[in-house]
Amino acid sequence: MTKADLQLLLVFNDWARGRMLDAVRPLTAEQFTSPLGNSFSSVRDTVVHIYSAEWVWHTRCQGHSPTSPLVAEDFPDLATIEAAWLDLAAKWRVFLEALGEDQHLQEIDYRLMNGQASRSAIWQIVQHVVNHSTYHRGQVMTLLRQMGAGAVVSTDLIAFHRERRMNG
Repeated sequence: MTKADLQLLLVFNDWARGRMLDAVRPLTAEQFTSPLGNSFSSVRDTVVHIYSAEWVWHTRCQGHSPTSPLVAEDFPDLATIEAAWLDLAAKWRVFLEALGEDQHLQEIDYRLMNGQASRSAIWQIVQHVVNHSTYHRGQVMTLLRQMGAGAVVSTDLIAFHRERRMNG
């Protein structure tokens, strides 16, 4: 796994997030926060969970260990989440860009939310962030389909690669 590979994964993550948010955008405020009996109660709660996890890991990469995730109620609408997320995505790109060519191999120390000490390589963290986001984006897309939302586009990695190839 090279630094360039990790940077491409973040480009994919940004692309897929944009597609997910575009699919969520037509929901009414009530639909956005309606409890649906999923891992996270609503579309909003699932979306905030994805954002929160990306924020937690970025914060850990900055040398701090959050003791709790972000609270969904602090994000009353999609615009609030999207603005925060675009800022965080830029911070992720800056973080990776600033790494020397082999620094992504370095391990960082952090604490889990239960206080337990842990350590991971930066490349593993970035892969985890993208994989975790992919998993929960799938949940959001399923919730949208269950709600009868319009056509939901693919956020699959291969769709990203195909689109990039077609757009040259």
